[in-house]
Amino acid sequence: MHSRHGNGQSLLLCGQTVGKGGRFAAPGGKIRNQTVTSRIVIQDLDFVIEGKQVLHGLSLSLSERRIGVVGRNGSGKSTLARLVAGLAGPTAGKIRINGHDLAKDRRRALQEVGILFQNPEHQIIFPTVGEEIAFGLEQQGASKVEAAAATASVLEQFNLGHWKQAYINTLSQGQKHLVCLMSVVAMAPGLLVLDEPFAGLDIPTKAQLNRYLRLYQGSLLHITHDPSDLVGYEHLIWLDRGRVQQAGPQSEVMAAYQKAMQSRGDADDLAHLAG
Repeated sequence: MHSRHGNGQSLLLCGQTVGKGGRFAAPGGKIRNQTVTSRIVIQDLDFVIEGKQVLHGLSLSLSERRIGVVGRNGSGKSTLARLVAGLAGPTAGKIRINGHDLAKDRRRALQEVGILFQNPEHQIIFPTVGEEIAFGLEQQGASKVEAAAATASVLEQFNLGHWKQAYINTLSQGQKHLVCLMSVVAMAPGLLVLDEPFAGLDIPTKAQLNRYLRLYQGSLLHITHDPSDLVGYEHLIWLDRGRVQQAGPQSEVMAAYQKAMQSRGDADDLAHLAG
């Protein structure tokens, strides 16, 4: 499969050829061979912002490698993603990733969790692909020489060595998402949080990026509106108005969620569908 570059060239984005046997990089350009499973423990978690309570008493213990999160707009999904990644701390209760409070330990957070947002422009800060990937490695403590070597290694594993000096403003939206993905996996976090990263992408681009994700050796926490993104996932969390409506095996929770959404769609008028 191919994705169109801004200069009209067609660039190979074939997920089956990432790395040796489909393994992503670890810090220093080494290949991660082992499967990694992160443990997420959430106890009585509340989150309030500007006087509005967004999350109410969430308690979850998660150790599955592939976890999906679904819910209507405003249900608290993105807030949960930020809390898991340590980008915010709970108002009450606690959240631990492999025993660590990431909101209080940013260096540990860089090791434990990576996050991909819906808009890559919210993550990308450097003009070239190589600089963007190297930045996260330097934040983890790598020297410039080490970060440059690891960046080259990661790009080669994706068969995209020629992207190193490419200017990001020449890339398509899907390719910018791929730069964000490479930047995160270069840091080799045990857990990758996906907050609707493929919303608005066309079907082929989304399929290509999902193939990369299926090769990821760490854990995934994937927030999405599209049930097809969660095919093969083990566990599903359904959030409704900041509370856990249901959590359990993906097939059971997805069936209940889709049935409820269809029922609400049949009953509501458009004035009540948002929120």
